[in-house]
Amino acid sequence: MKIAIIHDWLTGMRGGEKCLEVFCRLYPEADLFTLLHIPGSVSSIIETRKIHTSFLQLLPFIEKKYRHFLPLMPLAIEKFDLTGYDLVLSSSHCVAKGVIPGEKTFHISYCYTPMRYIWDQYEQYFNRTASGILTSTAMGLLAPGLRRWDVRSSKRVDEFVAISRHVQKRIKKYYHRESTVIYPPVDSAFYSPTGERGEDFFLIVSAFAPYKRLDLAVEAFNELGYPLVIIGEGQSSEYLRSIAGPNIQFRGWLSNEEIRSCYARCRAFVFCGEEDFGITPLEAQCMGKPVIGFAKGGLLETVIPDRQTWKAETGIGEEKTCHPTGVFFHQQTPEALISAIRHFEKVEDRFESEVIRNHALPFDLNIFSDRIREFIEDRYRLRKHQC
Repeated sequence: MKIAIIHDWLTGMRGGEKCLEVFCRLYPEADLFTLLHIPGSVSSIIETRKIHTSFLQLLPFIEKKYRHFLPLMPLAIEKFDLTGYDLVLSSSHCVAKGVIPGEKTFHISYCYTPMRYIWDQYEQYFNRTASGILTSTAMGLLAPGLRRWDVRSSKRVDEFVAISRHVQKRIKKYYHRESTVIYPPVDSAFYSPTGERGEDFFLIVSAFAPYKRLDLAVEAFNELGYPLVIIGEGQSSEYLRSIAGPNIQFRGWLSNEEIRSCYARCRAFVFCGEEDFGITPLEAQCMGKPVIGFAKGGLLETVIPDRQTWKAETGIGEEKTCHPTGVFFHQQTPEALISAIRHFEKVEDRFESEVIRNHALPFDLNIFSDRIREFIEDRYRLRKHQC
């Protein structure tokens, strides 16, 4: 079976790239296609593959400004020649699912989200404050065409796999397609308690994208004065550093071992965005650490909230005894986050490290690998039988 794997771009190791690593291990002979590759930016498992890039790779300033070329991405992804492949596996959060497969090629798309830049998070990326007047105006003209292309190209996919029920609903809403949910993996063997002594700081591990809402975490911790460590970089880096108080420490991107050490030593993990799934909260839970997070999106599927908080704030609550793995807040405001942190302090002794870790284990890397392989091979056999 000749296989092509399509990934939007290779510019860093985030959640999608951790899934891509699994695909590369499962299908070591597959060819890898991507719009853009920054050498050395991803793991050796990915770097050692035969990587085909698009014409975007040749454009000036592309490595730092690749998101500015969003209007060209549909054309670039459609230029890949996939003639002769039996299976195309697209790993898509932007345009990868829009490749044009061969006439007899079976196309499975592992979908992190329908293109967030033009759908549910369009205003966060392209409001005038975030993107500037020229970019905001241009995207106002171009976005309708991009949306039409996104819907039209979704018909090129034979089977959608969603990373969460949250994304499954979006696929249904925007593409009018059914999908199967297979949760992304967390490396529970690597992210396991190290025995390091705990310290009195809270932790964030995140790319600095607008929808991650790190700004409200900075504002909240400025007011609280509590120590906060932020690991990551991105387009909002300069702004976040400019508003942060001396109690907030920016560490940039660290090695996996250094990140694991921070998980081990932190008091709790803070997560402020509405995420499609969210692997970092699961990494924290694998380390036995509770999560203080925004109660929307994929986090609702991976964190068990403190029942008393959940019932008090939403009017919803089960009567049975629950073993919480985190505390939720329900509005994306500094005040709501501060309230959740103060509640966490009152119930901190309710969180048990072993219980929290056990809750995260069903999302393990090996379980994901088995499930996605079985799904791909079962669907491919069914397709061959029907043909």
